[in-house]
Amino acid sequence: MHKNKKIFIGSDHAGFKLKEKIKSFLLNEGVNFEDVGALDFNPEDDYPDFAALVAKKVAENSGAGILVCSSGVGMCITANKIKGIRAINAFNAKIAEMSRIHNNTNVLCLGQDYIEEELAKKIVKRWLETDFSGAERHQRRVDKIAEYEKQEQEA
Repeated sequence: MHKNKKIFIGSDHAGFKLKEKIKSFLLNEGVNFEDVGALDFNPEDDYPDFAALVAKKVAENSGAGILVCSSGVGMCITANKIKGIRAINAFNAKIAEMSRIHNNTNVLCLGQDYIEEELAKKIVKRWLETDFSGAERHQRRVDKIAEYEKQEQEA
């Protein structure tokens, strides 16, 4: 369950407003989190900087991360470049839940331009409260992802 882990949260300018709302939600839920930026609205900032920062903190601390940009796509692509990260761009609570059960995702990406605040809260809550199943077939597949990642780094 991610809810018991430290959550690292970040956004660029295009996700800043929703990130701030998610932070308030996390506070109300009693979730331990750290905002790693953007700490203020700057239309010149770049999503890869924040995605990489959050993903590295998640990997180094065996934590979990939440990233927000305009669509969630750029954050997800960038986060998945960091070793040990399994990021998802979720648009509903069911896909967020299934990503935890089947894929043991550790970074949740959201798109401010496509997800209303209440839906974002539902997605975050479901993702944080859902455990990885640990079923043999799911663990085998997650292990294969890690092995492919290792092979790529050694190549």
